[in-house]
Parts: sequence; C-alpha cells; structure tokens
Amino acid sequence: MNKLLQLLGDGRFHSGQELGDVLGVSRGSVWKNIGRIEEEYGIDLYRVRGRGYRLAEPLSLLDGSALQGHLLSPKWPLFLYPSVDSTNAEALRLLSAGAQPPFVVLAETQRAGRGRRGRKWISPVAQNLYYSLAYRITGGFQQLSGLSLVAGLAVMVSLRNLGVRQTGLKWPNDVYAGGKKLAGVLLELSGDPADVCHVVVGIGINVNMVSTKEQIDQPWTSIRAELGHLIDRNLVVTCLSDILHRYLQRHTDYGFASIREEWEREHIWQGRDCVLSTASQQVYGRVVGIDDMGGLRLEVEGVEKSFNSGELSLRLVP
Repeated sequence: MNKLLQLLGDGRFHSGQELGDVLGVSRGSVWKNIGRIEEEYGIDLYRVRGRGYRLAEPLSLLDGSALQGHLLSPKWPLFLYPSVDSTNAEALRLLSAGAQPPFVVLAETQRAGRGRRGRKWISPVAQNLYYSLAYRITGGFQQLSGLSLVAGLAVMVSLRNLGVRQTGLKWPNDVYAGGKKLAGVLLELSGDPADVCHVVVGIGINVNMVSTKEQIDQPWTSIRAELGHLIDRNLVVTCLSDILHRYLQRHTDYGFASIREEWEREHIWQGRDCVLSTASQQVYGRVVGIDDMGGLRLEVEGVEKSFNSGELSLRLVP
C-alpha cells in the first residue's frame, strides 16, 4: 500500500492498468488496495471511469534513503515506519531492545499519538511530522534542566527557517503561529535521571494538515496553512534535525542558562497575566520569565515564584 501511495502522491489521475504494471499486480489487486487505503488510512480518493484513481489532495511521503543520508552528519540512525502507535513508544521499545542512541524514529501516521498531559495528538497519514529522537544523558539533572524548552526553541527556529515567520513559544515547549498551535514537544525518560539515562524527545509538527475530521480542543494551524502551498515533509525533517542537533550540543556544552535569554525573547506571553493550573490548584500571576532550570517565573501577589514544567498548564487570564 505504501508503494501505491507513493505513486498516487502527486495528486494526478493514474489508471488501474498503469498502477498495476508499475507494481507488478493485477488491476483487481490495485482496486482492493485502493479500498484498504481509504478504510485503514482514512485517505479520500476519486474514482473516475476512463481516467483511474486520484487522491483528493496530493501527499508528501517520507523518503527513508534520502533522510538517512542526511542524518549521517549528526550520526543519527533512522527508523522509519508506515504506522506505529506512537513514535515515542517505539523509541522506548527500541531502547529496551538494545538499540544504541542517538537515533530517530519517524512514522507516516500514529495510531495513538500522545501530547503533554495525556492528550491525544492527531496524526493523519502523511500530513504532519511525527518525530522522536532517542538521546543519551550522562550529566544527570543538570543536563536535563530545560531540555524540553531547548527542543521547543529548536522547533521554532526550524519553522522560521522554513518560512513561517510569525512564530513564538508558549511555556514550556509549544510553538504557536498567529495565536494558534503549530507544534509541540513531549519528553519521556528511561533509566536513572540522576545518573545515566535515555530521553526521548518527541516532536509533533502540523505540516500539511488544513482540515481534520477529528475534534481538536484548541485553535491550530500548519505550515501549509501559513504559507499557502504543499510542504515537502522531508525538508522539514532535515531542517529540524540540523537545528535540533545544534541546540542540543549547545545545551550539553554550556547548559540551559546559555539559552535562557533567547528563549525568553520568543515567549509570546512574556509580561502577560496568566493562570497556571496544577493538579490541585490554579495560580494567577504575571509571567516574569524563566529560571536557569527552565521553570516558569510568575509574580504572584507581588512575590516572584518559580514552577517547574511537569504536569502544569499555562493559560492567559480571560
């Protein structure tokens, strides 16, 4: 089915005979797999007698060979899947099975994509980026400090390099454009965080999604919606990997304190009145900035307090 999707990815009509000849299968087999693509992947296709099959929208599929060649520079092996439950979960399984980090996991779709605080991450086939980097941490808590914020900053810089200019950060690691969410980061740990451990940096970026049949509980946008044309997802992977590698190396060498001021300059709610929700309470205050550990600094009733990211949620005061 993936080869069939690649052939149809240009958004043009292809006859059943043409597709069958390229794939080395019968027209009946082509017809059957077209049905599977629609049913299993939720992709809409047009069928026109005398012309064949065409995707309702062109797709940008990931090219594993080309991407692996590019990832040789940071020395990140690539695991690319048509479908997984989540790229973070697969990265953790690979670590448990003995795979040596660093490595990258990509998928064309996720069946159970996850965001922060247990939220579902919508993952339509071949539309967005589902990316996880497994990374080895040897410096204990010092090297973990602010890591999710660093990843978010790298994502934002990548998006600007791709042409999305009006981007900014929302603590701790969401990327927004024009007041709408464009990307997010989810970190998961394996091992002893006080000693040597592995961290999986999960990154989701809305790339070509302009509509969805599933309900999303907040305003969102995508690179395509911002720029007005189909985006090569392979370009997004290579740009993100280059910049993520650069920021992670800077974080390792100099710590989060070296990145803190740059992050604060890009915080869209800097100086704004916000409410911080925890498991048991809501804290109202004005955003002062972040500390050298990546914690949020709030002025609460004239007193400055710091809060670490954890399972916290930050919202503007209505």
